[in-house]
Amino acid sequence: MGRRVTQRDIARMTGVSQATVSVVLNDRADSEIRIAPETRQRVLDAIRATGYVADVVGRRLADRSNRILGVFTYEPVFPSTTADFYHPFLVGIEQRAEQVGCDLLLFTSGPHRMRLADGCIVLGRFIGKEELARLVGEHHPFVSVGRRDSPDVPYVGADYGGATAALVAQAVALGHRRFAYVGTGGPAESHLDRLRGFADACLAAGVHATHQPRWTPQDDVTAIFLEEPADAAELITNLRDHGRDVPGDVSVVVLGEPTRAGATPPPLDVTRFRTPRSEMGRQAVDHLTELVNGAQGRQTLLACELVAGETLKTARSRRDT
Repeated sequence: MGRRVTQRDIARMTGVSQATVSVVLNDRADSEIRIAPETRQRVLDAIRATGYVADVVGRRLADRSNRILGVFTYEPVFPSTTADFYHPFLVGIEQRAEQVGCDLLLFTSGPHRMRLADGCIVLGRFIGKEELARLVGEHHPFVSVGRRDSPDVPYVGADYGGATAALVAQAVALGHRRFAYVGTGGPAESHLDRLRGFADACLAAGVHATHQPRWTPQDDVTAIFLEEPADAAELITNLRDHGRDVPGDVSVVVLGEPTRAGATPPPLDVTRFRTPRSEMGRQAVDHLTELVNGAQGRQTLLACELVAGETLKTARSRRDT
């Protein structure tokens, strides 16, 4: 199935602006844009020829806004390459914004300018509680990409806790009984969720578990869960330098994708989960358009995809005791 035809496609085909296409589609007599009859007919002909179907969300949005959605990040994360961690989020946002006929405005100077847009999508691993309270108090529509510890903040997040717990369950089924979580475990919600999912799953399985900010040699640990995937290559090298084979002696599981550009690839295909980044961006646009149209904010968690990899194997019996 081909890509869905958008208003922008119709505009390119007919040599008019996207605003002109929107006026023709909505048949808005009160519009300040005056369209010549032959131009209107050319747009209508293109709509019929392509089988274009107006997006319902976008049509609702047309009556309430300027059709401009903002994007702001609390970190310097606008990507320069497709390998950047945030690139898929922005791709998803751009794709869905185009489908609903909205333009995007990228903010780089600060959230105080968000009112230039109808609403705003915010990204960042850690956003302070005071800042979130300020955004809520301003009553300007916004949606967070990433779960936030506030009942008043609408978001689209990833179920990091559930994915981490599922990987712990796989390791337990393979005979692992001594686990280590390596990473900060906070203060970002994404890290808190990973550590909480790890700790709860280990407690439920009755296995031994430790948490350390950075890996230190522990000969009795047979499964290491690494919070920051960018550190996987260094961890595997350190383990081998200490005489531990991966995955023969110790299994390594990484919790997501590298958040640092240019990270050294690990020597093995690591067992991990994949964050639905593009889909999170797309659904954030849908949540935001609902808010612009007066709906209540929603909080949504999307499942992560487990990736088998090569680094989670059956525990050796001598390590299980």
